[in-house]
Amino acid sequence: MTEDEIRKEQAIIERSKKDPQAFGELYEKYFDRIFNYILRQTDNDELTGDLCSQTFVNALNNLGKYEFRGFPFSAWLYKIAGNEVNKHYRKNKGKKIFSIEELKVRELVEQTTDTWDEELINRVIRYMNELPTDMIQVLELRFFEDKDFKEIAFILDMTESGAKMRTYRALDKLRTNFNLKVKYDG
Repeated sequence: MTEDEIRKEQAIIERSKKDPQAFGELYEKYFDRIFNYILRQTDNDELTGDLCSQTFVNALNNLGKYEFRGFPFSAWLYKIAGNEVNKHYRKNKGKKIFSIEELKVRELVEQTTDTWDEELINRVIRYMNELPTDMIQVLELRFFEDKDFKEIAFILDMTESGAKMRTYRALDKLRTNFNLKVKYDG
């Protein structure tokens, strides 16, 4: 986001703190992104709708506590959404799911210097579904949600260097298992 966009968003946030109706602009702006982020972690439209609604209710209810920390407002929403998903899985003692779309894997593939065929993409999708949750989370945020390391660190409650390290470890696993030449541009 540009500084001007961040300034405009901050003005909407401040208005929303006094007038909850103004929050609708933020809801409209971020709903699809947050919904898809949650959907990849649940693979269930109904559950995603519930968790997405709860995310925005929590955001609105806690807007008075929100303070700008150099990130777009969306980083705070992603953090709340991730917490809602984690709370759901803890409460229901379920195993977290990551539904990785082929299109998103193709986007990740663009981070390599190799050419890919359909069979290799399908193998990568299967392999990624077996990666530990912490690795999938950073890959999802970095490559599917286009978050920088600073935002990933904020969303996942870790240091920026920890976010980089976890991302590079996940990419190294992909590189090693599929003999890929992964680009490491920060």
